[in-house]
Amino acid sequence: MKSPITTHVLDTSTGTPATNVKVTLELYYELEGWRELASGVTDADGRIMNLLTADSRLALGVYRLTFEAGRYLNERNASSFYPYIPVVFEVNDSSAHYHIPLLLSPFGYSTYRGS
Repeated sequence: MKSPITTHVLDTSTGTPATNVKVTLELYYELEGWRELASGVTDADGRIMNLLTADSRLALGVYRLTFEAGRYLNERNASSFYPYIPVVFEVNDSSAHYHIPLLLSPFGYSTYRGS
């Protein structure tokens, strides 16, 4: 079983998984702002499947995954225009799985809701 929120980072400049990218998961609270729930680093396949425990039940609300792209690219002697990439998304079904992939290059990125 996997976390209800997972991610996958691919380095489109090399066509390979982005390994060892630090990712932080946060939840937005109206009165408090962002609160960190978890963090992890991508594995050899560019994935994080265990940000939360498999039995975690998501709260409805707005979440943010922040990818430390600058550190990853700098370690590979590549320039980085985006040192941090925040991806904000809304959980409107607490029983659903949310997979948030990131396609990364030194001067651009894209994301979508995966399966």
